[in-house]
Amino acid sequence: MKFKLIMLRELYDSLRDESFESKDYQTFFENNQHWLVPYAAFCYLRDQNNGTSHFDQWKSNGIYDPRDVQKLSNPRSKTYNDIAFYYFIQYHLHLQLKEAADYAHKKGVVLKGDIPIGIHRYGCDAWVEPELYRMCMQAGAPPDDFAVKGQNWGFPTYNWKRMQEDGFAWWLKRFEQMSNYFDAFRIDHILGFFRIWSIPMQGVEGIMGYFVPAIPVTVAEFGEKGIWFDYYRYCKPYITDDILNNLFGIYARRVRNEFVVSNEFGRYELEMGTSTQRQVEEYFASADDTDETRTIKQGLFDLISNVILFEEDASERDKFHFRFGMDGKISFQHLEWNTQQKLKDLYVDYFFRRQDHFWEKEAMNKLPYLKRATNMLVCGEDLGMVPHCVPEVMKQLGILSLEIQRMPKVTTKEFFHPNDAPYLSVVTPSTHDMSTIRGWWEEDRSRTQRFYNNILGQQGGAPYFCEAWVNRAIVLQHLYCPAMWSIFQLQDLLGMNEKIRRENPHEERINIPANPQHYWRYRMHLTLEDLLKQKDFNEELRGYVVHSGR
Repeated sequence: MKFKLIMLRELYDSLRDESFESKDYQTFFENNQHWLVPYAAFCYLRDQNNGTSHFDQWKSNGIYDPRDVQKLSNPRSKTYNDIAFYYFIQYHLHLQLKEAADYAHKKGVVLKGDIPIGIHRYGCDAWVEPELYRMCMQAGAPPDDFAVKGQNWGFPTYNWKRMQEDGFAWWLKRFEQMSNYFDAFRIDHILGFFRIWSIPMQGVEGIMGYFVPAIPVTVAEFGEKGIWFDYYRYCKPYITDDILNNLFGIYARRVRNEFVVSNEFGRYELEMGTSTQRQVEEYFASADDTDETRTIKQGLFDLISNVILFEEDASERDKFHFRFGMDGKISFQHLEWNTQQKLKDLYVDYFFRRQDHFWEKEAMNKLPYLKRATNMLVCGEDLGMVPHCVPEVMKQLGILSLEIQRMPKVTTKEFFHPNDAPYLSVVTPSTHDMSTIRGWWEEDRSRTQRFYNNILGQQGGAPYFCEAWVNRAIVLQHLYCPAMWSIFQLQDLLGMNEKIRRENPHEERINIPANPQHYWRYRMHLTLEDLLKQKDFNEELRGYVVHSGR
């Protein structure tokens, strides 16, 4: 990156005048200045503050003021040349992407872009219009088989009420920009338009969140169910000597001495300085990475999440949200049996009954308006804990669903068969957030065996490794299915050929969403020039595409 920026500066110095005097650039600037000018000013201010985008740490201009940006970006100002550098970069990126898109379109290739569900907490969007976001919350996902602690993506959630006031202008500008290059787009985590998993800033793990918006459970409902409502028992971590011993083992004595105090109920409560996950994380930030540190830190995280209810902000102890997976927590398991059953009834009603119509209305207040704003085909990534109303809403609006073979939406099925895909859908054997076909094949031998016999229809034992013919059979299932689109990671297509695929399938994975520190490092092991020379493979793939009607 450092080398690229040096080269870009040299190019800017030699090509700046020529670029900026062209009619094409002037048209580009006129059409894009609403985002381009604040973005370039943001980049300049970031560079001036030792490269940090954390605008709350900047020496000046930490709070966006359009008058200040106007002064900085004035062509007569001393700062103009450094700011215009970013105009130059964005203009040439636009030219390159447009050229590639136009070339693809001439070849009959459809391009699908991506709309992420969130923004960076310290990005230009948050700097310019912080009122559009709930900066006090973090978006994520509830626990599942892939992330037992849930997921915390870190970015703020949307302030939908504020966005609706100007007709979702922020979203419409995004769609308009994408339509310059793309014919279709994927809404990442479309479930977020129904409700978003929201984690308060004091939480670190996704398990500390709840759906927003959601109809809360009130104190009165507990009384109606015959449950004595004990605020401290249900809303505060449940900590006893047995729990400390089981969680911390040989480190339990240190935890008693440093991190908890006895309370009036004959139990313990956490010390004030380490009573939230965020405080615990900060406490251990400079500690050595030892087994003791890791055990105590994770144990404290688990203690803090050992609750049954989260109180809604400013509800004055009247409105609450159930902690996801309540019945698996020690706090719940220490309640007497009758109370457990009554709480379970309320829990099931909260997650699976009362919210459905409410969430449907939420989505219908947003999605139809956004869909009408563009001619691009809209696809929705509808994976995760899917409310019952989602399929019908997407069908009504003509939004394509995403169907993944190893993540069936019917809970009674272990695998989804591509033959069952609806026409308004995109099918794929794996996504960028998952292991590839070959990587998945080695993760769980018993599951692979059931897939081999029941989905591929093969007899006998499954191959230990995913042989090329197995990979090919899975790809062909997807190509010949009824879905409008069948899409593959390039790694899964290369997996059909023993000669050109990677030797180690575990090097094929792009992203691990449960790990917020993981970032996308995947690179192709072949150049495009080398891939073009693989005539046998390319003709084979061409034949599959043509014969399947794709």
